[in-house]
Amino acid sequence: MAGRWSFPRSRLKVLLLENVHPAAVARLKEEGYSVETETGALDEEALIARLQGVHVLGVRSKTQVSRRVIEASERLVAVGAFCIGVNQIDLEAASERGVAVFNAPYSNTRSVVELAIGLAIALIRDVADKSAAMHRGEWNKSATGSRELRGKTLGIVGYGAIGSQLSVLAEALGMRVIFHDLTERLALGNARRVGSLDRLLSEADVVSLHVDGRAENAGLIGAPQLSRMKPGALLLNLSRGHVVEVGALAQALGSGRIGGAAVDVFPEEPRANGEPFDSPLCGLRNVILTPHIGGSTEEAQEAIAEFAAERLLGFLNRGDTTFSVNLPNVQLSDVTGGHRLLHIHRNQPGVLAALNQALSEAGLNILGQHLKTDERIGYVIADVDGDYDPKALDGLKAVPGTLRFRHLR
Repeated sequence: MAGRWSFPRSRLKVLLLENVHPAAVARLKEEGYSVETETGALDEEALIARLQGVHVLGVRSKTQVSRRVIEASERLVAVGAFCIGVNQIDLEAASERGVAVFNAPYSNTRSVVELAIGLAIALIRDVADKSAAMHRGEWNKSATGSRELRGKTLGIVGYGAIGSQLSVLAEALGMRVIFHDLTERLALGNARRVGSLDRLLSEADVVSLHVDGRAENAGLIGAPQLSRMKPGALLLNLSRGHVVEVGALAQALGSGRIGGAAVDVFPEEPRANGEPFDSPLCGLRNVILTPHIGGSTEEAQEAIAEFAAERLLGFLNRGDTTFSVNLPNVQLSDVTGGHRLLHIHRNQPGVLAALNQALSEAGLNILGQHLKTDERIGYVIADVDGDYDPKALDGLKAVPGTLRFRHLR
C-alpha cells in the first residue's frame, strides 16, 4: 500500500542475554520479531561485536551496557533490564541516543521479601551453623543464642516496593518495624519512620537493606555505621553489592560486634555459573551467603519476562514509553487508521515548531499528536494520514535536536 514504509518486524533483531526466561522469547517471537539468546553475560568488547545489527537488547544484572556500548550500537532502539535495577546501564548515554530503557520494578518483589524473612529466621535461630555441624556428624541440641523474631525490631533501610512489603510480612510475624528512606513514603500498618540512618541502626535488632544502586549509596554501611548497630544485631543485604563495605562487615562479625549477616549481593560477582567466588565473609560464623538469588524464583523470572517483554513490545509496536526509566512516559493506544511518527529530541526551544513546520511542508495531515518532555528529553508522537512519499520524512529527521526518529504503520 502506498505510504506504508514501516520496517518489517521479522528484520528487527532482538538479543537476550543471561538466560532471560523463555516466556520473553516466546512473546517476542509471537509478535514476529527475530530473537537470539545467550546464556551468560558478555564483556564490553564482545557485547559491542554482538550488537551490530541488533535493535533491542535484553539483559539482567551482570551485563554492563556502557556508554561505549550504546554509542557503538547504531541500530539499538531499546534496552530491557529483566530485573529491578538499571545501574548496569548508562542511562544518560541511552537518553542521548534516544534509546528507551525499561525494567521490571515490581515483578520479583515477593521473591526478595520471602528470602529476607527466611534469612532473618535462619540467622536468629543459628540454622546455618547448626546444619553445617549436623553434616559433619555433630549433634548440638541447645537453645543458647537461638531466638524468635517475634517482639524484635526490624529496621528497613529503603521503603520502596520491597521494603514496604517486607514491613507488612514482618509485622504479621509480630515484629516491630521502623524504616528510613530519603523519599517521603507512606508507612504501612504500624511501621514507624525514623529520621536518620543512625537512629535506625541503634534501635534495630535486625537491619535489612533495600536501597537502589545509585552511586551515592556506595559504602552506605561501613565501619562507622556497623559500630552504631546494637551489639549482636543482624544485618541483611539483598540490595546492591557496593552498599556494604564487606571488609568492615567481616571485621565486625569476627569481633562479635555483629551477631550474624546474610548477604546476597557482592561488590564483585562471577559473570557466570561455575566461576570461582571469594569474599572476606567466607567461612565466618553465622553468615549466610547466597549467589544473588533474591529475585531468582521460577515465578519471579516468568513474571519479569512477561512484564519486560510487554514494555518492549509496547515501545516497538506503539511507541509507548510507559515505565521507561530514561524517557518521558507516554501511554499510547495501537496505531489505527494512519501512520505514527515518533520523534525523540533534546528538550530545547523551537523543536516542536520546527517539527510542525516540517509536517506541514510535507503535506501530512495530523490525526492526533502527543508531546511529553522532561528536563532533558522531549518526545513527540504524531499520527498522520498514511498516503505520503517516504522522502517527506527527511525533513523530520533533519530537525535540530533530533535524537531518534521512527515511523510505525
